[in-house]
Amino acid sequence: MSREIIAVLGAGSWGTALANVAAENGHDVRLWSHRAEQVDEINETHRNSRYLGEHSINEGVVAVSDMKQAVDGADLVLSVVPTKATREVAQQLVAILEETNHKVVVMAATKGIEPGTYKRVSEMLAEEIPSKYLGGLGIIAGPSHAEGVIKHDPTLVTAVSADLTVAKYVQGVLSNQVFRVYTNTDVVGSEIGAALKNVIAIGAGALESLGYDVNAKAALFTRGLAEISRLGQAFGANPITFMGLAGVGDLFATATSVYSRNYRAGVQLGEGKHLDDVVADMGMVIEGISTTKVAHELAQKKHVEMPITSAMYRVIYDNEDVKNVMQLLMGRPVSQEGK
Repeated sequence: MSREIIAVLGAGSWGTALANVAAENGHDVRLWSHRAEQVDEINETHRNSRYLGEHSINEGVVAVSDMKQAVDGADLVLSVVPTKATREVAQQLVAILEETNHKVVVMAATKGIEPGTYKRVSEMLAEEIPSKYLGGLGIIAGPSHAEGVIKHDPTLVTAVSADLTVAKYVQGVLSNQVFRVYTNTDVVGSEIGAALKNVIAIGAGALESLGYDVNAKAALFTRGLAEISRLGQAFGANPITFMGLAGVGDLFATATSVYSRNYRAGVQLGEGKHLDDVVADMGMVIEGISTTKVAHELAQKKHVEMPITSAMYRVIYDNEDVKNVMQLLMGRPVSQEGK
């Protein structure tokens, strides 16, 4: 693989970790942040302390606050901003691409669905970025907490694009001995799996706070994956995708780790904390909060049964007691597995 110019838009934990992987692979990496103080810290100390503590960042990562400086001449753009900021940042990117008459491969590494429109992140990017500026479009998904990636915990992800050539290109750019990239062409299933696992992770955190043990957690995990798969298939996803990295893999990591903001949010909700206080305490975006509402609405529109998602919706948006909601889940009529 030749030395590529890679722009990473978003200097949160995951954006920084991906930038670090690319730099360790010998690429020219520009990490964009709109916070000048964050840019200075990364360039001067090779740390991003707000998001990744004292972990070192490869000196090949150059942080910039000017997006044009990041994108100019780039071969690959990784969009790693929160779902709610995706369109705004994409519009800024388009203005630069128009000015420079430049085409790039764009990969989203954000796991969410847009409220109101129900658009997946790749769909949002496709709507905002004219095709003449796109050399390819896809997503990166899989079980990949930034805190593990930055300390070289062996990590497997999948590069997903309807165009397998694009997925293979990203695979070549990012793969190394501790960060292994597979390819997939099921964008719909991968994005739905990556987004909805955050909902189940909130439920897993709530179970933890209530003192439930492995039986309850395994039940939530298994039945949660089943309802994610049902919704995904209603949108044309390949059911096999949910048995892979963007499905069961990502769900396991997010629903069991203290690194997961969604899991930690669930713990606090289970402790009886108000949602506003949970969000304020986290200090970072909790994608599962908005995704719970979106998934609940999509389930109704598609007539897909999603009892765990519905339960988490009532906890988050109707302020119902977590323990009562869990008991109601257990009291549902029994049925045949696989339905």
